[in-house]
Amino acid sequence: MPLINESHDSLPYVDAQPSASAYSRAQQLINAELSPDHASSTHPLIPEAPEPRFSPLIQQELERKATGASLTGGIDLSRYEAPEAPTRASDSEPPNLAEWRQTLQKAYVSSSHLTKRHENLALLEENGKNAWLIGNAQLEDILRGLEKELAETKDAAEEVNKQRKIAQETRQGELVGLEDTWKRGVGAILDVELASEGLRMQILEHRRQVAQQQLR
Repeated sequence: MPLINESHDSLPYVDAQPSASAYSRAQQLINAELSPDHASSTHPLIPEAPEPRFSPLIQQELERKATGASLTGGIDLSRYEAPEAPTRASDSEPPNLAEWRQTLQKAYVSSSHLTKRHENLALLEENGKNAWLIGNAQLEDILRGLEKELAETKDAAEEVNKQRKIAQETRQGELVGLEDTWKRGVGAILDVELASEGLRMQILEHRRQVAQQQLR
């Protein structure tokens, strides 16, 4: 439901266009009713927006974007790269078991990542085309539904305007006749008021003349 129920008594297909001076005067009356901060403040009937409650990480990211700082941290992709074997200063030096153990762990991580990636690529190659086509078909169905709804809304709006135009043009003669009758009535009232004022002035003048004769 709208916040404010309004009814505009206008007949766009019958009423004449307002003149520039009338339009300017109407705009002045509207501006006089508006508050000085109407362009920057919301309507009193519109509820205030709730205060956002972001998590600390989201708030930190918002502050980073606000300051224009570059993105740091995130996922370290280097652990998915193939590790290099530890090097020795000389062939006689015994291997460093801790370095080899760490390198072996990195190799396991990289191998698991490549295995899963190969599986995903195989699934994508097998089912990706069909999934993409199905997704496109679903989007096309949504688009057709929206286009149909838009066309129906436009047709309904055009039908309302058509019926309104027919109703107004049908009553145009009656409205013009009523307006002429009203104008003639107002004119007759003015004529009566003018005649009454003239008669009153004649009575006053006659009384003045009678009073002057009695004084003589």
